[in-house]
Amino acid sequence: MRVLLMMACMFFASGSFADCVKHARGKTVCSNGQTAVAANPNTGKAAIAQKNQNGVTTTQTSNGGRAKTKNGKGVVQGPNGTICAKGANQQGCTK
Repeated sequence: MRVLLMMACMFFASGSFADCVKHARGKTVCSNGQTAVAANPNTGKAAIAQKNQNGVTTTQTSNGGRAKTKNGKGVVQGPNGTICAKGANQQGCTK
């Protein structure tokens, strides 16, 4: 899974995106406004984020985490199955 995600990141970073930046910490981020790829060569972890037409951003990490967010609110599912949510008036996690 990790190899497949890294290959996807390399594919996106090499051909599909022209706006790539490497931070001082060694993290490379590429984006076209709708899809973004971030990879950290020091840890070998990567994340892909896509924004749909409704403004909801879906993020998938290489270690199995998923998040759906919009305007500071969202739902996150960790690799261990923990689900956390943050709304306008509440926040919390369940296993």
